[in-house]
Amino acid sequence: MKYLKKIVLVAALSCSTSALAETIGVSMAYFDQNFLTIIRHSIDKEAKVRGITVQFEDARGDVGRQTDQVQSFISAGVDAIIVDPVNSAGTPAITKLVTKAGIPLVYVNRTPGDSKLPSGVVFVGSDEKESGTLQMEELARLANYKGNVAIMIGNLTDAGALQRTKDVEQVVAKYPNMKVVQKQSANYSRSEGMDLMMNWVTNGEPIDIVAANNDEMAIGAIMALQQAGKRDSKVLIGGIDATPDGLKALSSGKMQVTVFQDAVGQGKASVDVAQRMIKGEKLEPYYWIPFELVTPATMQKFVAKQ
Repeated sequence: MKYLKKIVLVAALSCSTSALAETIGVSMAYFDQNFLTIIRHSIDKEAKVRGITVQFEDARGDVGRQTDQVQSFISAGVDAIIVDPVNSAGTPAITKLVTKAGIPLVYVNRTPGDSKLPSGVVFVGSDEKESGTLQMEELARLANYKGNVAIMIGNLTDAGALQRTKDVEQVVAKYPNMKVVQKQSANYSRSEGMDLMMNWVTNGEPIDIVAANNDEMAIGAIMALQQAGKRDSKVLIGGIDATPDGLKALSSGKMQVTVFQDAVGQGKASVDVAQRMIKGEKLEPYYWIPFELVTPATMQKFVAKQ
């Protein structure tokens, strides 16, 4: 009987402990994109360290699916919700749903499109005004401040992509011997970046510099040049994010510059912010993690951060 009582007591304690565990619902725009995969793994790792239960959902690039996922989290009574938005335009509806339910909401990585974040909502990410500026200033320096620039835009509905593109354009406008000759979307995709670059090459576009909104599109541009037999091309190529694949391209000399966006830091911080909000802390609406320029001379520092 004493042994049975001990089992019952342990079971009761176990139930009590699990009942106290915090639960966070996480909706990611995509599971299969390099940078977002790093964020997701960072969220998962940090949550485990803190004893938090996490439920992940893949929106697969569908705003409607992401909204439904958030609604399901609300119905399940999670303690907080983390959203990596499919696009910036879809966040106001999500914000309204979650704040009405009184649940802490953290947006991570992609800037929400809300004109103002209400109480109980925090964005964790990096200031995009820095990203394209760091990238293009270094590319301009490497090009001796002259040449034709092509911009690969991530996504036309993403505020971050639009800001990165604007950054590049503003830098180019500073230098009389530089101009933007092409500007098209490749949806942050390596394959679409490759197709777009191949189109430009096939059409004989005079391009000296490719400024891509992310490393994946930059790598696609490199692949297109290789496929077109231009392995020794003098085209300068820059990406953003400093993903492991981006750093490999930088190390091999195929890409000249990237910009470190701290995916691991964003994932960890989003969990930290969510837990602090669960505990009732009042936080500022924006939690900034700085961008950093990455060149072949400095890249080893960033390899260690992956």
